[in-house]
Amino acid sequence: MITILSGGTGTPKLIQGIKEVYEPSKMNIIVNTVENDYFSGVYVAADIDTVLYTLADIINDETWYGIKDDTFFTNEFLKELNCPELLRIGDKDRSIKIQKTLLMEKHSLSEVVDIQRRRMNIESKVIPMSDEHSEINVYTDCGKLSFHDFLIKKQSKPEVLDIKYTKVNPSPEVIEIIEKSDMVIIGPSNPITSILPITSMNGVEKALKNSYCVAISPIIGGSAVSGPAGKFMKAFSHEVSSLSVASMYKGFLDKFIIDEMDENLKDKIEKLIKDVTITKTKMKNIHDKKMLAKIVLGEVI
Repeated sequence: MITILSGGTGTPKLIQGIKEVYEPSKMNIIVNTVENDYFSGVYVAADIDTVLYTLADIINDETWYGIKDDTFFTNEFLKELNCPELLRIGDKDRSIKIQKTLLMEKHSLSEVVDIQRRRMNIESKVIPMSDEHSEINVYTDCGKLSFHDFLIKKQSKPEVLDIKYTKVNPSPEVIEIIEKSDMVIIGPSNPITSILPITSMNGVEKALKNSYCVAISPIIGGSAVSGPAGKFMKAFSHEVSSLSVASMYKGFLDKFIIDEMDENLKDKIEKLIKDVTITKTKMKNIHDKKMLAKIVLGEVI
């Protein structure tokens, strides 16, 4: 059994590869929730939905948000009514979010996600990192912004000075699932706002130390593969490099996988993490994803 710690873009790409070479029923995915919030009256758990759609083979893998071939009639008509949405939500995607919102009137987020993944015929277990609400804000040279205002309204352009989010407790299954796993995989997601919110919860780092933990760097050649990870790392006085990511994970990591472009950092990283593997980590197609998945999984497949 393996467990994957995931955000919303880099890691789902890896999951696409893993589910082709590993039994999906033996996979658990613990997903970041700090960016969850209400938009247009519905509860949006973007990272969770991206993982669900990836596992159900319906993800829009051009945007890594929403459902492929979705329509946008509601979104477009809201614009006509002079009520534009911050998030462009597709009609099928909105249905999932409406269902989640309604179910949450009687169930915890973990229970709701489990109901939804079973109704999508997903064999893998998908676990929100927490059932508690967390507020995340980005402090910039333009002032304090909500995470989505920074990401969407401001297009991630302002200089980032700080990021703060509410600390939450892990959902009921998180610690036990990590401890029972043959391998824990930290995907190539944003370390600041996708992975560290998971690992910093009470008991998680201890559980990771007692597990075999592998991570893939989200940084290639001094740049983030996608999203504002580089800006966020700089805000926390981290150099944008695989070495910096290694320093964040060194307390619980057994193996670190870096891209060929970062081979020059191998010796320095090995002072922090003993086992360092160099390979091609950029995933342009399903072949790349499957090859990286096999390297990550190693002896468990």
